[in-house]
Amino acid sequence: MNQGDSNPAAIPHAVEDIQGDDRRISQHDRLVLDCKDKEPDVRFVGGSMVQLMHFFSPLQALNFGTGGDTTRHVLWRLKNGELGNIKPKVIVVWVGRNNHEKEAEEVAGGMVAMVQLINTRQPQAKIIVFDLLPQGEKPNPLRQKNAKVNQLLKISLLKLTNVQLLDTDRGFVHSNHAISCHDMFDFLHLTGGSYSTVCKPLRELIMQLLEETPEEKQTTIARLAPISVNSISVSSDQFYHPRRSRILLFLKALCIAECSWMFISRV
Repeated sequence: MNQGDSNPAAIPHAVEDIQGDDRRISQHDRLVLDCKDKEPDVRFVGGSMVQLMHFFSPLQALNFGTGGDTTRHVLWRLKNGELGNIKPKVIVVWVGRNNHEKEAEEVAGGMVAMVQLINTRQPQAKIIVFDLLPQGEKPNPLRQKNAKVNQLLKISLLKLTNVQLLDTDRGFVHSNHAISCHDMFDFLHLTGGSYSTVCKPLRELIMQLLEETPEEKQTTIARLAPISVNSISVSSDQFYHPRRSRILLFLKALCIAECSWMFISRV
């Protein structure tokens, strides 16, 4: 599906510095430094849809979303340091709608190339790929192309390991075939309430993937063997659950975010 070197959407390419201020490269350099300084369980990568996602920071996650990025831009970033020095358990990919000029087959191929690269560089990671949301207030060719990309991904990703496709269709296209500004404020990006809707199944899937297997738990317990300090024995079971604390913080943050958007929408 990635069509090898013949698919421009699957060829890594640095974003062009159109404004002349090197912001995009500076941002990339900062993200590479984050890889060296932090140890995330979850890593998000993609374009603006990821960049605007703020629900997962309590889960020890790194957000490597960059607005405007296409599949080839993300591929370049991943090949140039943004997959180094970290070993996340879960990597979430959400990109593809910025490939305006590419055909559906090329966009899907670029996304598949991304998954293949992650599988090679981070074989321990479970990968979650978001499918493409519809866009535009009224029916348009890009909606049709996004739907075709999603169909192609359902077939192509089945052939790869450690990857799941997450369906983002949450009724954003209404019976009159229109998208509301209350769901996508600019008919492209999600509102806060819509992010909550989309992120709910993502949250549940991440929790499942982060759950340690019995073998992993035994390894962790063995590593945190009981110790004795001034004749006071401390069992590893008393401090074994750092991830559980992060999960509780994450759930609390998500509830607060949902309540805040409900309050704002009523004002």
